[in-house]
Amino acid sequence: MMQFMLLFSRQGKLRLQKWYVAHPDKLKKKITRELITTVLARKPKMCSFLEWKDVKIVYKRYASLYFCCAMEQEDNELLTLELIHRYVELLDKYFGSVCELDIIFNFEKAYFILDELVLGGELQETSKKNVLKAIAAQDLLQEVCELDIIFNFEKAYFILDELVLGGELQETSKKNVLKAIAAQDLLQEEETPQGFFEDHGLG
Repeated sequence: MMQFMLLFSRQGKLRLQKWYVAHPDKLKKKITRELITTVLARKPKMCSFLEWKDVKIVYKRYASLYFCCAMEQEDNELLTLELIHRYVELLDKYFGSVCELDIIFNFEKAYFILDELVLGGELQETSKKNVLKAIAAQDLLQEVCELDIIFNFEKAYFILDELVLGGELQETSKKNVLKAIAAQDLLQEEETPQGFFEDHGLG
């Protein structure tokens, strides 16, 4: 099982981190700092596998980014290396020759792609085609949601007003909020005269 994955630059800047085991934030920062220092100190021709504390580390550099995974002792290093390469291929397919800036400005997409590939530290999908389909579906859903807000912005405001009042949460029940929205919709329909639709050729 993979314990965590880190993406960092040649300058030691952390660009992405995904943890599959629970650690306090302080320990995560310590592990990240020490591991980045260790990997960056290694020479280019050195092996991509190393024993580090109680885990095995598998890393690979692509352009200016290091992809680094920590795995349990009994796990296969070559499979982990292949998993890293598969992740990079997916990033390349999605972004079109992925670079560090793509990860910085679209980190949520990088996380989504990783989550489609790996779940709970285990490889869940081997097909790049299936992963890319899932990403395309997610992008489409996001676009539809954005269009819903653009063309129904007054609804979005109304929902927000039902949820938050004066900067304070006023309603925790989704059911009550949806009831209020339904009542508002009904009231709006009653206030709209039938003649309005007929005048505009909609009746």
